[in-house]
Amino acid sequence: MFHLPFSMLYLLLWKVLAVTVGPIKNIEKKRKEYEKAKSILSLICELMGPSNDGYSESFFEAVRKDIYEVVDEILFKSPAAINFKDEDGYNIIQLSIMNRAEKVYNLIYHIIERTKSHREMTDSSLNNLGHLAGRLAPSFVLSRTTGAALQLQQELLWFEEVEKLVLPLQLTEMNIYKETPAMVFTREHQDLLKQGEIWMKTSAESCSITAALIVTVVFAAAITVPGGSNQELGIPLFKKEISFTIFAVCNAFSLFTGATALLLFLSILTARSSEKDFLVSLPRRLIFGLLMLFLSTTAMMVAFGAILFLVFCDQRPWMLAPICAFSFLPISVIVTVKIPLLVDLIRSTYSPIFSKKSYLESCKVNRKNTIFTK
Repeated sequence: MFHLPFSMLYLLLWKVLAVTVGPIKNIEKKRKEYEKAKSILSLICELMGPSNDGYSESFFEAVRKDIYEVVDEILFKSPAAINFKDEDGYNIIQLSIMNRAEKVYNLIYHIIERTKSHREMTDSSLNNLGHLAGRLAPSFVLSRTTGAALQLQQELLWFEEVEKLVLPLQLTEMNIYKETPAMVFTREHQDLLKQGEIWMKTSAESCSITAALIVTVVFAAAITVPGGSNQELGIPLFKKEISFTIFAVCNAFSLFTGATALLLFLSILTARSSEKDFLVSLPRRLIFGLLMLFLSTTAMMVAFGAILFLVFCDQRPWMLAPICAFSFLPISVIVTVKIPLLVDLIRSTYSPIFSKKSYLESCKVNRKNTIFTK
């Protein structure tokens, strides 16, 4: 049995530790810096006192940037900050909606819900919270999400959330420009809708080409039996081989999943593209299409690896290793290229942004430790 010399083993372990311990130390360093920053913030708020207007500028900047820790500390030390207004007359609730600050919104939601103060909130143009949610988010907020379609999806999620918050009658109220919240949303997002449609169809078209190619190849392999068949009975000569069974099962699975993926991508290309479709319908089709495409590619590589081993590797089992290595190449390529898109789609579609998040448990103004009254 081959043994590594002690010195080589020591060097190998040292390299492994250097690779793993380095990031751990970096995380620990950042955690300590984070705790130190929170302590300094708490000290500053303590020195400024509970009723200090000096909070306002930092307070509103924290809301715009969605830095919920700063907002939490200031609200805990100075509850009156909930009523602060910026130079344009907007308060924390209005700013959190306009700037899509979901962490701040989740932090103060229980305050909004209990005080009911949001029902009378309007700006100088008679825009209620629905109108503000209908506005297009700032560019720095949109840039957090990849792809125009997912940006539009996030905008729709915000609009639907605020619709639940306001009274039904407020959804039909008009501002001074004679626009309802829905009319504001449609006008503000018409360019993003066009960009989202282009992005969605371009993504589906590129994936459909790959799916069509896979379906063509595996269908041809299915009707051309490797190794030939018995001339009298038509039974494949390799029928009893395990490798042939693996090929048959994987080839059929690749054909079915590839055809499903192709149909899903084509349904996106031919679908109507209204605003609501970008909320769940179109992203869900793209998600399942990509999943089917991954499965189809993997099954195709396994099928062709099995038949290559059966036909060309008789009495040479060592050839299984290079076959597996080469089969893994196309799988790794398609996963590397498409997995970020799939992750973004799943996170955006199925991960709620408005709920009781874990980070709220450590906040000082959460539901369990609230200090606000109506």
